[in-house]
Amino acid sequence: MNKFFKNILGCAFFGLAASLASCDSDFLETSATDSVDDVTATSTTKNIEAALNGIARTMTTQHYNFGQGFCGENCIMRLYENLPSENYNYNFYASGWAPIHNQTFHARTNSKYDSYAWHYYYSLISPANTIIANVDGATGTDAEKKFLKASALTFRAYAYEKLVHYYCYRWQDSNNGSTPGVVLRLDASTGSLPLSTLGETYAQIYKDLDEAISLFKESGMDRAKSKVWMPNINVAHAVYARAAIGKQDYAKALTEAKAAREGFPLMSNADYAKGFCDATSEWIFGSYGSSEENNWYWAYGVQGACNGYYAGNTQCGAGTIGHQLISRIPDNDARKQLFLTADKFGIDPSDPTLVSPVYGFLGIRDDCKNYLGQAGYNLAAAAEEYCTAHTPSGLDAPYQSGFMYLDGQLKFWVKDKPGIGFLPFIRSSEMVLLEAEAAYFMGNTAEAQKALVELNAGSGRNPEYTCDKTGEDLFNEIKDYRSLELWGEGHEWSDYKRWNIGIDRKPSYDKNNTYQGGNAHIAVAIKIAPDANNKWTWEIPLAETEYNDELK
Repeated sequence: MNKFFKNILGCAFFGLAASLASCDSDFLETSATDSVDDVTATSTTKNIEAALNGIARTMTTQHYNFGQGFCGENCIMRLYENLPSENYNYNFYASGWAPIHNQTFHARTNSKYDSYAWHYYYSLISPANTIIANVDGATGTDAEKKFLKASALTFRAYAYEKLVHYYCYRWQDSNNGSTPGVVLRLDASTGSLPLSTLGETYAQIYKDLDEAISLFKESGMDRAKSKVWMPNINVAHAVYARAAIGKQDYAKALTEAKAAREGFPLMSNADYAKGFCDATSEWIFGSYGSSEENNWYWAYGVQGACNGYYAGNTQCGAGTIGHQLISRIPDNDARKQLFLTADKFGIDPSDPTLVSPVYGFLGIRDDCKNYLGQAGYNLAAAAEEYCTAHTPSGLDAPYQSGFMYLDGQLKFWVKDKPGIGFLPFIRSSEMVLLEAEAAYFMGNTAEAQKALVELNAGSGRNPEYTCDKTGEDLFNEIKDYRSLELWGEGHEWSDYKRWNIGIDRKPSYDKNNTYQGGNAHIAVAIKIAPDANNKWTWEIPLAETEYNDELK
């Protein structure tokens, strides 16, 4: 038996077994047990629902064999999408994370960074396969079985669509899908299998989602509204839209994105500013994140929330948006209010007495005047006052360590320490942006402009927004607003890869002490061409190739 997949199967059945032990609660808080096998786990629709809950739990569970921080989707968001993107800076620790920022691990097949995404997504696929294979024979109503099978198919498609991002060439580099895809495991077996082509991989994703959407409709059922961590028909349409845009199947992407956001209206500005730690009207799919399932120091919010553990106790901050990007956004945009931008304080970001040229400190509070002088201290006080005024009701204040950064974020918050909160995986805003992108590449300028107006003016994010841009200017507008709207949610690296656009991070000052207009740490202020690092493609992990005879 394939050793690698034996390990994955262990994780999979941990989810199945754990879920059965706690199926009376909304989510799961159990330890692993060997007392439940796949037959028991799929014998009734109630058990299968719990097993699906187990897959959702895997998306937020610390995978201890990989070490600290490798805990499902939030690890993917942070290490595979945010840090290597152009517009997410992790200022003080950037030099330590430079290999991830700069995409230098893609060919290190024995590295945990190369193997984690592969391991993690197959740990979703394996139990989904077990459910798909056994649900028809379970005890329960036909409607329940159809809904649960559709949910499992959606989980599987979601995982394969994500694997394509990291381990496959872009569609435009694939010779119409003939380059390698991934290992398509569609049942509970764990033996050796060859790589499918990218075309075959996309065909299977489409097939799974066509069946899932049909079964969701036939079932007449839906998930409970609050259970955003469970798939429903909207999730299936959204995954379909993502797959289609990656395959450059723009007509399909447009249709599916529209279907995905039905019943999920864009949230208000008030909801946008509540901290992204609880689901809102537009969360199509997301994580569970209450104190009942505390992920402790491995949760996204520990490092990624402005009032999380790191921002409250260390110099690290909680991530900053690219200075040049945010400078292109009008000051009256509600989303810009969630960043500590220069316009709010009337400062010159090139002034080294106010903004640290190395780290981007926006003043330093309390006993840290050795970094910047009195002017910096005064600026820090103004920034702290702004942060206090924008603290959502009931949440702890941000940046209690006193270290704040130019363009630092007030978007992500936690409800409790060290990092408790829900996370969005798919929002209806993303679907509107996919509509704009698909329409643009189809040559439908008017529809692309209309989608941008709906997102920006129709939602109230910027009531004065209009769009008359065309051609490359229109594409750049879509790119900027996608990077802004979805900042920190784990999209931009894949977006730039899909668009075949290189990364160009600029520092505040270069080594010659010349102002460059950016805010990236000098260690990560580099250009990365679209064809660099194996066309931004992670190698198949050594753990797979060593034990899968078909890949040797």
